[in-house]
Amino acid sequence: MRSLRLDPELDERVRRAATLEGSSISEFLRRAAAERADRTLSQRDSDRLADIVGIVHGGGGRARDSGKAFADLLTELRRPR
Repeated sequence: MRSLRLDPELDERVRRAATLEGSSISEFLRRAAAERADRTLSQRDSDRLADIVGIVHGGGGRARDSGKAFADLLTELRRPR
């Protein structure tokens, strides 16, 4: 059993939306939580990190080949054993 607090504005929006759907507030919130959980759990790591991957540039040096080395490591880890 979970409980949650909604600010008054969100509470009113949830009440109105549940009424429009013809469902109880509890059922409306359960479906919303299930949809959000499914969407989050179905995302790949690369999709979740897409906005930050590649924004840092090391400028060479010892880190020059680290991107390729990291990709090779991930490929190796994903191979069935």
